[in-house]
Order: sequence, then C-alpha cells, then structure tokens
Amino acid sequence: MQTGSSVADVFRITACLLFPTRQACQAGGIAMSVIRIAPPQLRTKESEGHRTATWLELFYDLAFVVAVAVIAARLIADVTWPGVVSYFGYFALLWWLWASHTYYADRYDTDDLVYRLLAAGQMVAVVVIAASLSPEAAGSTRAFAYGYAISRWLLVVMYVRAFRHVEETRDLVKGYLTGFGVAAVVWTASAVVPDNLRIALWVAALLIDLATPWVMRQEQARVPLDVSHLPERFGLFTILVLGESISAVVMGLGHAVWALIPTTTAAVGIGVATAMWWLYFDNARGSVVRRDASVRRTWRPTVWIYTHLLLAGGLAASGVGIEIAVARSGQGPMPSPERWLLVGSVIFVFLALALIQMAAIPDPASSGRQIVLARILGVPFLLIIGLLSDLEAQWVAGGVLGVCVAELIADMSSSEGIDGETGIPDD
Repeated sequence: MQTGSSVADVFRITACLLFPTRQACQAGGIAMSVIRIAPPQLRTKESEGHRTATWLELFYDLAFVVAVAVIAARLIADVTWPGVVSYFGYFALLWWLWASHTYYADRYDTDDLVYRLLAAGQMVAVVVIAASLSPEAAGSTRAFAYGYAISRWLLVVMYVRAFRHVEETRDLVKGYLTGFGVAAVVWTASAVVPDNLRIALWVAALLIDLATPWVMRQEQARVPLDVSHLPERFGLFTILVLGESISAVVMGLGHAVWALIPTTTAAVGIGVATAMWWLYFDNARGSVVRRDASVRRTWRPTVWIYTHLLLAGGLAASGVGIEIAVARSGQGPMPSPERWLLVGSVIFVFLALALIQMAAIPDPASSGRQIVLARILGVPFLLIIGLLSDLEAQWVAGGVLGVCVAELIADMSSSEGIDGETGIPDD
C-alpha cells in the first residue's frame, strides 16, 4: 500500500509540473507553499516601491558569464577586422537575449515555479550557445541557431502567460508576441538552411526583434519600466563584463613569466577596469527608463537602454586588450591590431558613457554636461596613444590608465556630485 501511495504521489507531482495550474496542484494534494504557482502580474506600478534583483536573476546571469568568456576567447584568437566584427555580432546577439528576458522580468516576474522552469530552460539554451561558439569540436553555427531559437520560443511562452493573466497590458504583449514570434520562426528556419544563408537570417531575425519594441513604444509608455529594478539589472550586467577584465589580468599573467614589468602591467590593467567601473557607477542615473505616456516622442529612454549594448561590448573587448597587453609586456612594440583593440575598445566605452550621460541628464546647465564633454575630450588622447606604433604593451596600458585617471579627476572636480540612480546632488 505504501508503494502504491508513493507512485500516486509521483504522478500527482508530475501532473502539477507538466500542467502547473493552481487547480491541478491542489487536486493532487500538493501544497502551494511547496510548489508556488503565481501567474504573471504587472510589477512596474508606482505602488510596487523599490525593487531589487532576485536570486534567480543573479543565477540566470551566470550562464552569460560563461558565454561572454567564450566570445572573448574567440577574439583573443583572432584580433583582425573580421574577428572584431564577429565578436561584436555575437556579443550583440547575446546581449539582446539577456536584455529581452530582463524586460519581461522587470514587468511580470513573480518568481513562481513556471517562471523558474522557463528561465532554467533559457539557461540551458545559453549554455548550448556558448558551447557552439567554442573553437573546439563543439563549434557550430547550426547549434548556435538551435540554442538561440529555443531561448526565443521560451520567451514567447513567458509572454503567452502574461497575455493570459495581465489584462491591462494585452495590447503591448500582443505586439510582442507577433514580433518575437515571427523572429523565433526565422531563428528556427536558420538552423535548417544551408550555411551560406544562415547569417542573413540571423540578421533578419535580430532586426525584427529590435524593431518590435520600437513599434510598440507608445504602448510601452503606458506600461513603464521600473526605475529601480531595471537600472540595477543593467548595472549588474556591466559588473559582469567588467569581471572579464579581472579574469583577463589573471589569464595574461598566466602567459607571462613572473617579473616586474608584467606584474606592473597587470596592476595597470586592474586600474583601467576600476576606473571604468568608477566612471559608470558614479554617474549612473536610471530614472530615464520610465517613459512618460503624455510625451509622444522622446529619444532618451531608447538611447539610455541600447547604448548599454555598446558599453558592455566595449568593456568586454577592453578586457581582451588588457589580457594581451599583460602577456606581451616587455616584449617590444605592441602589434598594431592588438594596440588598437585596447585603445579602440576604451574609446568605444568613453563614447557610450557620453551617450548614456546625455540621455540621463536633460538639464544643459547640469554637471552632467561637463561629464559628457570630459568623455569626448578623452577620445583624442586615446587616439594619440593608438597612433604611437613604437609603444610597448606596458606603455600602451599605462597611457590608457592615465587618460582614465584624468577622466576621474575631471568628474570629481565638477561643480556638483551626482547620487547614483536618483541623480540627487550630493551635499
């Protein structure tokens, strides 16, 4: 009798997992406190108050840590124009995968059983994507397409739940289901077409994905994003890619012998990463992400959000440049492609920081405009470093750090301080 009862319990739990409705679980005698089913609900109302990232979101990010590391390894192996273009292409696809899930979680996350399973499924897909980018035997554009398609279909399932349970956002979600659904079909098709057509379908699918929020921007304004949760999530992704710079220093030292010059260059690399962290987080203001439904046209939320793609891509690439600089320090002039990778990626970061600051600070008289000017003025000095072909790697890294320190001094000497997300002047 006990064995029969145990088998029946297994069937009831399985039915609850396969058909996770409150009725199915209660019919099986399963306590909702053990397996919590909470349909999506709108989380971005003013009444929600301050929100922070959940443990699941932090765990979810770990899959992208691995994927970014794999893409960085590809760039180290191929520091050429085609290699750089390939790096930024794959990085953009990964970033969009992370961002589109983050947008859903910002509005509808209830951290229930169904959402956890769907998020875990996306993590599996990201792991497949990371493995498919490996230079080893697992490398395959077909596997990448399958992994990406699975992740997009899982996102569509999430939005189907939101459409069913959150009546007030059905117009918005209907548009998302149409756009993201069409893109998911294209992604699925890309996995079965000949190799020479696959990249073209990827570009088409990504354009459809990116165009969907733009087309639905008026509906988005009626369902604004969270001014505390979403900026924190973008900040956490920035930390994630900055972590690649720390890892790069370790990897660079692993390729060098213990000596003063490589060790000093490693310390300089940590200094560059620290300076870029400082420049971003001391000036981060996230309130711009909440669109005002009464304003018909505004560029600030869109620029603030999507410029984070440029920022994250530049930060990750700068980590690769730092790794190469540490490994090559003391070995003669730094080769031109590798020198420009480090210098160019930091220029990319500076320009992204300037755009983010422009979007976040609408007042022309504020110190934010001084910060934008400082970022732009830093670019010519970085270009000079890139043009000095006789510089050894340690001096290239040292010059980049010098410009970053000058930027920090300019920020700290500005007339006003800015308090992180709120943008309240410091006392």
